[in-house]
Amino acid sequence: MGVVPSALPVPDLLSSRAATEPEHEALAVAGQGALTLREWDERSTAAARGLPGTLQGDRVALVFGGQDWLDYAVSWMAVLKAGGVAVPLPDRAAPPEQAYMIGHCGAAAVVHGRDALREPPAGPAVIAFEELLRPSEAPPPPAIDPLSLAQILYTSGTTGRPKGVAATHANLTSPPVHPKRRPFAHSRHLVHAFPIGTNAGQVMLLHALTAAPTVVTLPMFTPSRFAALIETYAAGTCFVVPAMAIELLNARVQDRHDLSSVLLLGSAAAALPPAVAAELTGAFPNATVANYYTSTEAAPAQTIMIYDGDRPGSLGRAAGGSRLRIAGPAGDPVPAGETGEVWLRAAAHPRAYYGERDDDAFQDGWVRMGDLGYLDDEGYLYLVDRDGDVIKSGAFKVSTLQVEAALHEHPAVADASVFGVPHPVMGMAVAAAVVAREPLALSDVRLFLGGRLAGHELPSKLLCLDVLPRNAAGKVIKRELRRLAEE
Repeated sequence: MGVVPSALPVPDLLSSRAATEPEHEALAVAGQGALTLREWDERSTAAARGLPGTLQGDRVALVFGGQDWLDYAVSWMAVLKAGGVAVPLPDRAAPPEQAYMIGHCGAAAVVHGRDALREPPAGPAVIAFEELLRPSEAPPPPAIDPLSLAQILYTSGTTGRPKGVAATHANLTSPPVHPKRRPFAHSRHLVHAFPIGTNAGQVMLLHALTAAPTVVTLPMFTPSRFAALIETYAAGTCFVVPAMAIELLNARVQDRHDLSSVLLLGSAAAALPPAVAAELTGAFPNATVANYYTSTEAAPAQTIMIYDGDRPGSLGRAAGGSRLRIAGPAGDPVPAGETGEVWLRAAAHPRAYYGERDDDAFQDGWVRMGDLGYLDDEGYLYLVDRDGDVIKSGAFKVSTLQVEAALHEHPAVADASVFGVPHPVMGMAVAAAVVAREPLALSDVRLFLGGRLAGHELPSKLLCLDVLPRNAAGKVIKRELRRLAEE
């Protein structure tokens, strides 16, 4: 695929915008300060000269905590300016998992923030962020090919070892943004609390480069701090994952904070349960609630759905030049209404796994999402379930998403996840884990769900937990729930 006119190296986006809007605050971290475009450009150029030579495709792992978003943004850009490949890692990952990712990508160096690197790895050079900013006589950064690798992000690993997903500069800068039509122009501030090292966090970092508002984040999410941040900045846009949305609603932050400034509330990383989306429209009285569906592998391809009470379970249609299809086992498109595998395709410059082939996931620019779903007659997407989460119980297939959506309608259920457990007769049986607002028995749950679900969809086992186990991206770790159920 040849270079299209819009394909740019990431540093060019920063330098060109810094030249025209030098004092625009690109990033701010609650309690930590802010970074203008000029400061971001100048500091990252200085930090690039502090890296060990011209990297020319070498991978550099970046380990930073949420309090160090500004230093992380400088380091990430510095690696790209030096011709390297940035590998953001979650600082909350266990040291063996961090070591695996550092080794898997063959990192030449590890740059870290304050107290973020608990066990320095053997092999790569280990550099504290402050060391990058020491005066250096290194040569200026090299010219960068837009089709060269820019970033490797590791998947959340909910079903196995994390996989590295490689993106080129052209992938990260597509689709192009016109300076007079910058995203989220209705806002002066965009608020989020996504961790570094996640796809959602990286999308917010790219918004800091290209979008109209200042991107403001928290070192760590709590419902009250997040709501207070929205109120303090009168933010016009905020982004959450469903787990955060559920926490905000359970804490009833709207009773203590003014959330009326929010005109767009975006949810990413997983499908919003319809009952949760409906509640959000009440808690954020002036907000349009939008559900964004993509994956680390598929970005920037995505579907977008503005919450619609007539289509409460839909994830919308392909957006931004993306393409969407539902395919059968042979990869051929299936008719509207028929369930198949969900595939997404970006307009240009797709991603790929780093260091391994996976023809099952990537085919001719298309990305298998790992979900089962169908399209209605107007092309709106509906998910049935994760391909590996469908519970095959006797002669029936049970959608965990459908059971979860019904559980979220229960007034005593604050959070819920559904999974399969072994059964001596049926093969698998339905189990549910809930965070309950009051004591809850399996019989109560089955009675409530009886009018909403078929008999084979009703849970036969109930776990009541204080909190659901989630990874850094906010996704429930179902293998942990299965372990708890077995115990």
